[in-house]
Amino acid sequence: MQRTSLMLPPDLQRQAAQIARQRGISLGELVRQALVRETATAYDAGTDGFWADGGTFHSGQRDLAERHDDELYGPIRR
Repeated sequence: MQRTSLMLPPDLQRQAAQIARQRGISLGELVRQALVRETATAYDAGTDGFWADGGTFHSGQRDLAERHDDELYGPIRR
């Protein structure tokens, strides 16, 4: 394992230490468990249906960013 120092607000440190005592584990173990949970459920844009939809961002039209109003609202009549 690698040693890491954390700076916590006093109230968070007290709450975390209390939870660790109640569970019979060290504060370090509580932090490790929390990090395992957080990293396991971290947001992945690749699994988000909106971001994963290739058509949303890969329309095949090279100038779409320049012509987005035309695409959304129809061509501008001049």
